[in-house]
Amino acid sequence: MAGILARAGATAGLRRHQQETSWGGRRRRLSSAVVVAAVTGAAPQEGALERPAWSGETPVSRLVAALIAFKPLYSLMKLASREVIIRTAEKSNIPWREMTKKVLESDVYEVFERIRDPNIVYPDYYLSPFHAYDEGNLSWLAAAEAEAATLSIAKRAIPEATSIQEANNIVRGNWMNAIEEHHLKYSGRNCQINDILDIGCSVGVSTRYLAERFPSAKAVGLDLSPYFLAVAAQKEEQLSRQNPICWVHANGEATGLPSDSFDIVSLAYVCHECPARAIIGLAKEAFRLLRPGGTIALTDNSPKSKVLQELSPVLFTLMKSTEPFLDEYYMLDLEEALSQAGFVNVHSILTDPRHRTVTATVPY
Repeated sequence: MAGILARAGATAGLRRHQQETSWGGRRRRLSSAVVVAAVTGAAPQEGALERPAWSGETPVSRLVAALIAFKPLYSLMKLASREVIIRTAEKSNIPWREMTKKVLESDVYEVFERIRDPNIVYPDYYLSPFHAYDEGNLSWLAAAEAEAATLSIAKRAIPEATSIQEANNIVRGNWMNAIEEHHLKYSGRNCQINDILDIGCSVGVSTRYLAERFPSAKAVGLDLSPYFLAVAAQKEEQLSRQNPICWVHANGEATGLPSDSFDIVSLAYVCHECPARAIIGLAKEAFRLLRPGGTIALTDNSPKSKVLQELSPVLFTLMKSTEPFLDEYYMLDLEEALSQAGFVNVHSILTDPRHRTVTATVPY
């Protein structure tokens, strides 16, 4: 009973804080550790290693890489990984197939023609198969399944949550708390959030959370996939918002947007899909786009997560079979990459048992 009451109190408290807090009159939000602990019974834990033993150049990692390199076996792994992802989601009451069907049978194809920039040149890494899609993110199936996949991320992170919505509120709430707390602490005289850029916005889930958290700000969602953006824009057209979200089809490493034009640049679950050179390029572009005192926030898998370090061989092998740049992500010192790009006040916090949020500031 005590656990149920604690869970209910934490969820209600998080929702109440989100509703009552504004940039004109703030109340301090629950910390990430407090919210997660109320549901799981413990704060997120780091493992004993700097990164999982199955990543990088370890013997285990090399063995998995050799298995994946064997094409017939890789094809089986890809199918098995996809089946595990969908089955796990549906066991968590995420209507994966229904959500996919709804997108594919909508008028999203008309939106695609309006939003696509035909002059985009895709970087080589973006054309690689990943997430069990041969075309990567450049396909309708990937776009149609993206929101269901995003919901399953939250449930895997907070398996003790009583609902998908509760898990999502915790994962996304902790991420936004980290952004806001960092910005308030380090932005100085530029603490007002007027303009937000969400790089790698996918189908707009993270962008919508940001727009709802900071309703007076103008939010821009940017992605390399016109398929994902079409799904995002089509859903946004059905909503009523004080400041409608603007969707931009562009490369996050070279957006073409004006310098010093944003207060927050967010990358949610983007970096693990990129080679190290692209992550560094994204950091440099974010630095250019942010105003002095602006905040970059990257949330993604944490190499130090105890949960990820203790994944079973079957699970980490299947995961690596659909994530071609995972080793590069885990081997990169993300905090150092941000410092090298010019950021200061670089901080990393475990915002749930699987994910970290890394925040940093553009100096005056």
